[in-house]
Amino acid sequence: MPATREQTHYRACHLCEAICGLEIKVRDGHVSSIRGDEADPLSRGHICPKAVAIQDLHEDPDRLRQPMKRTGDSWAPVSWKVALDDIADRLAALHKAHGANSIGAYLGNPSVHNWGNLTHSSAFLGPLKTRSRFSATSVDQLPHQLVSYWLYGHQLMVAVPDIDRSHYLLMLGANPLASNGSLWTVPDVKKRIKALQARGGKLVVIDPRRTETAEVADAHHFIRPGADAALLLALLNVLFAEGLTAPGRLADFTTGLDEVAAAVAAFTPERAAAVTGIDADHIRQIARDLAAAPAAAVYGRMGISTQAQGTLCQWALAMLNIVTGNLDREGGMCFPQPAMDLVKGPGSKPGHFNAWRSRVRGLPEFGGELPVSALAEEILTPGDGQIRALITIAGNPVLSTPNGRQLEQALGQLDFMVSFDYYRNETTRFADYILPPTSALEHDHYDIIFHHFAVRNTARYNPAIFPKPDGAMHDWEVFSALGRRLRQRLQPDAGRPLMKRLGARMKDAVMQRMAPHRLLDLALRNGPYGKGSEHRLSLSALKAAPHGVDLGPLQSTLPKRLFTRDKTIPCLNDDLRAELQRYDAALTATPLPTADELWLIGRRHVRSNNSWMHNSQRLVKGKARHQLMMHPADLAARDLTDGAEVRVQSRVGTVTVTVQATDDIMRGVVSLPHGWGHARPGVALAVAGALAGQSVNDLTDDRFLDALSGNAALNGVPVKVTADVEAPVGFSTLDVLSSDGPESPRRASA
Repeated sequence: MPATREQTHYRACHLCEAICGLEIKVRDGHVSSIRGDEADPLSRGHICPKAVAIQDLHEDPDRLRQPMKRTGDSWAPVSWKVALDDIADRLAALHKAHGANSIGAYLGNPSVHNWGNLTHSSAFLGPLKTRSRFSATSVDQLPHQLVSYWLYGHQLMVAVPDIDRSHYLLMLGANPLASNGSLWTVPDVKKRIKALQARGGKLVVIDPRRTETAEVADAHHFIRPGADAALLLALLNVLFAEGLTAPGRLADFTTGLDEVAAAVAAFTPERAAAVTGIDADHIRQIARDLAAAPAAAVYGRMGISTQAQGTLCQWALAMLNIVTGNLDREGGMCFPQPAMDLVKGPGSKPGHFNAWRSRVRGLPEFGGELPVSALAEEILTPGDGQIRALITIAGNPVLSTPNGRQLEQALGQLDFMVSFDYYRNETTRFADYILPPTSALEHDHYDIIFHHFAVRNTARYNPAIFPKPDGAMHDWEVFSALGRRLRQRLQPDAGRPLMKRLGARMKDAVMQRMAPHRLLDLALRNGPYGKGSEHRLSLSALKAAPHGVDLGPLQSTLPKRLFTRDKTIPCLNDDLRAELQRYDAALTATPLPTADELWLIGRRHVRSNNSWMHNSQRLVKGKARHQLMMHPADLAARDLTDGAEVRVQSRVGTVTVTVQATDDIMRGVVSLPHGWGHARPGVALAVAGALAGQSVNDLTDDRFLDALSGNAALNGVPVKVTADVEAPVGFSTLDVLSSDGPESPRRASA
């Protein structure tokens, strides 16, 4: 029998924010090779080890391929019709009995990597009209989006470093050599850093760990976890005190800079040195170098957002870029202009803040979502509005959100749960139904979100590589089908005016037929590179360019692109003024760890992305990467040895891990990677289960938050490390935050 001819397909990788172009070869219905697409104008042939996981995820025998229903401890496949009808019936019954907010929803990180989720999840969630909505945003980038909303008028107005033309890059709490960029789509970042240095530029990294990025930097400064706000405010202090501010053209549409100068006057380098561990003279020199650079950018990522002053950090970082004139300029911090523009396009959602608060603790919403640290208590605490049903979409909050063991307890008492996922994982094992959509290679793809953070303006559309299997459904089809069923049950035709009935039916029909690629075509034609421009982009134009279309380097877009009503950047508001005053008072009395306490931080590896890539043997094989990193001096002080099994305890939990001695971490700090902890009963992940590790979120604290936004503070959590069998007690730093939460037994069937 003659061999089938090998076919070549081009596609953007959907496994992290770098969206690298791939060349995928297929023979006999199977992927035969994956390599970088050298013609991709953004990634230029670069890929990281994660790219091979696309094949592994597609072919994984553990991947679910049809709806699964749980009965007790058993799981059985059911038809889509049976599953969708029953889910709609049960959600509608709970909605009518207990109200809209009794149904919660959590959207995980992979949701933004799959455009069917972005275009159609509202077709399902919209009819529920629940305010009990949560996502990975509040364990990640919520402070970025909140500051962008306040300063620029839109939550997606997130500036990124124009590294290809920059001369000085100050980076805090970020490790793009491991992440490939984060809220910064920057494939091939190592070569871009080398190019910056080759033209005489400089990279300075501030981090409690000597990361992979710090290793290639021109300078690295250790900083105590949670002290970044003091450093950033001190840098602002120096710029104002020494007359080094030069906002340039930004001054024409920026208000409140004089008030900013007064607000940071008390935050001197000496005060910052006492809490950061960075010498005051070094702080002054960083500020002077930043001001002297021909073009510079200050970039801070997850390490400075997921801490107790996350919003203040992001505000101070934005102010540094503004007062030095480096916002919206070549080589500075720029705003990408994507072809499918969610900022200026139809249906744009700028955001809103504190329109309502969570029921139990009163945490503020942002953009229609509550902080996920409140999810467990909203399930566990009885009363009007208690969450009784939960929908999870591409998420694993048991491993991804603070105090995962408490959330496990909460999930076990739900009346109903449905999960959109490929796997029975640490979270979905509690579900009554798991609904697996088609795999990434079985549907088309366009990166709606990450072009908003890209280091260069590009666009690419990729058709599906494999046909949709018989009996399978795309995620957007599932959302549309459930949404139609819910509207029928929650808004029955009987007694409704004729025009409303017809309107609802028309909406159903449109959403059923309007596949994501049709929405894309409309957005492209009416976007900045569409029918009114020289590019005349459309879906057909992108189909004719399988490697993608280069739309040019980042350009100055302000004040035109501002979404504020008066097209100005308001530097201060009442919330920020109050936070600065609070932090000024707190900084004087900031507690340091006691003699036996350490501060916990997370970390990222290039072969991993959160919790959803550990079932690929090619990604997890080799040297173990889930140990607790600890400085040799801290080990010696506790009579511990490298490679020993140690107990790590925080206020909320205890784990046992292997410790790894390294001087790449600051004294007084320990690091445990995110996404592990797969040794839970009921999980069906063969590869991940064999390398279970421990979940850092069994240690992070649901009561330890950025007070301004409600974002989780995952860095700087006080812990104790010991070899003792008996767990240590007492945590001075977080005593004021502790609270005995309600308890409830799990469902026996979970």
